[in-house]
Amino acid sequence: MPAFAVSGYQLSQGTVRDRDRLLQFLTLTYQEMGQERETLHPRRHLADLLDLHLAPSTPIWWVKANADAEPVACLWLGTALDPCQGRTHSHVLLLYVQPPHRRRGIATALMHHAEGWAAQRGDRQIELQVFAHNAAAIGLYTRLGYGTEALWMTKPLP
Repeated sequence: MPAFAVSGYQLSQGTVRDRDRLLQFLTLTYQEMGQERETLHPRRHLADLLDLHLAPSTPIWWVKANADAEPVACLWLGTALDPCQGRTHSHVLLLYVQPPHRRRGIATALMHHAEGWAAQRGDRQIELQVFAHNAAAIGLYTRLGYGTEALWMTKPLP
């Protein structure tokens, strides 16, 4: 089991067999951000997201308070293509820490783990998306040296 930088917690690598648990963590993320819509069942489109991206090449890591406990945090990574430079690089598909375990350094430790994984692959950058109204996450990523490269703009249509 890889060493984890936060005392009292353990890091373990998951597999594609963790699909249902990953779906639970994705659902929690979107529920917290208020992204549930009455006209769209939130778990269906998130299940579709997993069907598109979950593979042995998209590693998952779980954080537990002890070896027998349920995970309290998750990191899921994938690969993206930089359209300007034509190089592949790492992409954070999900970073989630359950509310009672926040502000203990878990997210920071997971991001450092992600960066180490990306560097080990030879990637020259790592990217992620964050909801514009998620001030806590934006603050974390800014403190870790992430900056805005592009804006993802949307317009609801009638």
